Amino acid sequence: MKDLTDYNENTSDYELFSYLYDRVISREITVFSQLREFAASVIRDKRSHPVILRVFELIKRLNWGFFAGISPGTHKKLWRELVIPDKLFPDAGDLKRTISISNLYIGMLDIHGYTKFCQDSRKNLSMLHTLDRTINNEIQTICTQCGAVSQRERGDEIVLVAAAATDAITATLGIMDYFGKTDVVGDPGIATKRTGDATILPVFKLSAGITGGNTSIPLIITEQGNLSGFLLNTGARLQTRANELSSKESRIMITKQVFMNFQKENAAEKSVLARKNTLYFFDTGMIEFKGVQLPTCEVVFKSEERYKEKFSEELVRLFGSIRESLWEQRIFLDLMDLLAKVAHEMPAFTVTPPQPINGMRTISNDSFMNLCRQALKAYMQDEDYFTAVNLLHEFINIIEMIPIFDRLILDYVRGVTDKYDLLLTSYLESIDKEIDEKATMIFTGNYLKTWYAAKNGASIYEKLKNIGRKSNVITKKKNLWYSLIKQYQGEMVFTLYSGKK
Repeated sequence: MKDLTDYNENTSDYELFSYLYDRVISREITVFSQLREFAASVIRDKRSHPVILRVFELIKRLNWGFFAGISPGTHKKLWRELVIPDKLFPDAGDLKRTISISNLYIGMLDIHGYTKFCQDSRKNLSMLHTLDRTINNEIQTICTQCGAVSQRERGDEIVLVAAAATDAITATLGIMDYFGKTDVVGDPGIATKRTGDATILPVFKLSAGITGGNTSIPLIITEQGNLSGFLLNTGARLQTRANELSSKESRIMITKQVFMNFQKENAAEKSVLARKNTLYFFDTGMIEFKGVQLPTCEVVFKSEERYKEKFSEELVRLFGSIRESLWEQRIFLDLMDLLAKVAHEMPAFTVTPPQPINGMRTISNDSFMNLCRQALKAYMQDEDYFTAVNLLHEFINIIEMIPIFDRLILDYVRGVTDKYDLLLTSYLESIDKEIDEKATMIFTGNYLKTWYAAKNGASIYEKLKNIGRKSNVITKKKNLWYSLIKQYQGEMVFTLYSGKK
């Protein structure tokens, strides 16, 4: 065939396909609607329809990029959301290039230890080939079984797209099951068990971020079939946040919208995850990504971490106090309540700080809770803000020594401590000035003599100033502290930030 006008009843399927193949390869035809228009004269003959569908598969493979493998049979939901179907050929159509739909979700996954694995395997290339085959084949199979599609990015990253929150979370957990040799999903219809050469690969942990389910955030599909847009960036930021919270264990962060949509989807018909009550969605508050604040959740899927459910109320209360900037008392009170509840509910721990803290050489769950009570007393009853803020720093040091302590809580302790530190310097300057003015009223006998002598010895001077700061002779400490909170109100706004500035 030199032209479609040459097509007749004697033209073979191969000849027609070869002619159209050349048009597709030369990129004269890149979408199915162009093919329909170009080949309109031969489409009237139903004998040509199988060839047209074969050419459509060629167009799809060459131009649909990320979505080249989807079909109405394998990805029913994604097909419905992503493809403009053809009326004559319902199994063919054009890929949407700009998508603003609520039923689309992006997952970004990162394999921990990938670089070390590559270095360790540099003399055994078969291991690298095995991992490569696994990501390109088995992982895609898992995603397909979950109604999602996946693609490898930059070596150790996997991007997946799904048309339901349940599908996105299930696919992510399925991939984690495969690499981690676990069985969280527990669905025999999803092939998470390793077979063949893959069994020799080491256990890998992954961090993941899932976003989507919001019509106000569009996704762009480029001419090459690649993904672009804010959704993709948000998924990457959430994955980074998951990695910040746990660089050695698998963890999933999602937006609150994904969580709410998961609940809606499972209200009518429960998935395996919902039926088995496999997941707990732990509210992790607002996270800022490049000027955009998003409400987030952690998907808790390990039974040993379900204790987080027991202090979620205290954490949410702290979120509310921070959101309303209740720095005078509420934030400190809520933080101490949270820390005490976390220590009460979490597995037992014992650590030994470099220096004793308030006379305690070792810190256990009980002594940690006791420190919370001491800090609360210093702040609320004694108006001893210097000691209270110093104890916040001690909490940071202690928590950093406890590997199983939730990293999110540590981030909030750091953030609150930073804001109170803003006040402390000005507060102490004002208090110390008053100590100087009222030294004869605060100190008596030898203390007063020592006070004057100690002003030349910084160490003793600081200890005595601390005594002075606690003295009831110093008036209006609370008024001074609260006035400084108002003075620094603009700098007291606190939101957790993740990623690059």
